[in-house]
Amino acid sequence: MTKVTSRKVSGDEAGMRLDRWFTQHYPGLGHGRLQKLLRTGQVRVDGGRVKSGTRLDEGQTVRVPPLKMDASVPAGSGIEKAVPRISKADAKDIQACVLHRDEDIIILNKPPGLAVQGGSRLSKHLDGLLDALRFEKAERPRLVHRLDKDTSGILLLARNAPAARALTSAFRGKEVRKVYWAVVAGVPSPEQGTVALSLAKQDGPHGEKVVAGTPDGKNAETLYRTVDQASGKAAWLVLEPLTGRTHQLRVHVQALGTPIVGDGKYGRREAFPDNIDIAGKLHLHARALRFQHPAGHMMDAEAPLPDHMKKTFKVFGFDEAEETEPFLEAK
Repeated sequence: MTKVTSRKVSGDEAGMRLDRWFTQHYPGLGHGRLQKLLRTGQVRVDGGRVKSGTRLDEGQTVRVPPLKMDASVPAGSGIEKAVPRISKADAKDIQACVLHRDEDIIILNKPPGLAVQGGSRLSKHLDGLLDALRFEKAERPRLVHRLDKDTSGILLLARNAPAARALTSAFRGKEVRKVYWAVVAGVPSPEQGTVALSLAKQDGPHGEKVVAGTPDGKNAETLYRTVDQASGKAAWLVLEPLTGRTHQLRVHVQALGTPIVGDGKYGRREAFPDNIDIAGKLHLHARALRFQHPAGHMMDAEAPLPDHMKKTFKVFGFDEAEETEPFLEAK
């Protein structure tokens, strides 16, 4: 066993998730073991309890408790667990998702089904593919926000520590505008408006879920507008979250009585329209971002629809060209 140690977060680690920081410094420490250390308060940042997704800032101190020898081997020693190499095919696939690249950022169109962070049952995830997105840079790009595994669309990466700090601060400060497109079962009434329902996480027989309208929930607001609908069976919605809660859009849209097509977790059977030949995948796409580039200028980015949503648009007769202004408040 090792002793308790304290390690300072370096400048090039600013904006990094705590679990990724441990993977980098202690690759022998498994995901489950880290979660237990966090739950019991043995891992702390600046003396406070934290979660695995906590983003680190330069100069913070991470308390590392005593670890078994196989977990405490520091990265770079030559004897840590081997990190799987990225195959040429996987590297080519993730590089093909790049929509924009400059000195400070990379904008990806994340495909549906690709998890952003790793987990105990995930063999492939974006975090494990970031080395394929270095291009000419020595540094790995950094994740500054995330999307659910089954949600496709715009994902922003920072290519250096200053960019990571600026973008992480912007997301935390709600300075980034995000717009999503969704296909839902049924048509909401009214066809446009604001959903303001608090959200809270609850354990259930099928695992953790987010529920709306609980007294202990956190404030959550979503703007929505119906762009088109197909004979009352389905509708194309534009959604702009004003807050950033877990599964916010999925739960808010379900609360309208129109679950997102393919969302069995929240919509159950109603999320799969009868007698319509469309994919059973989640029909939620991060369409656009508006943010301040680390260089100082404002930037808009849009991501084209994934193939399964393009096919569904065709089935229902939705025309992407109808929506020319992505941001709802600009209407």
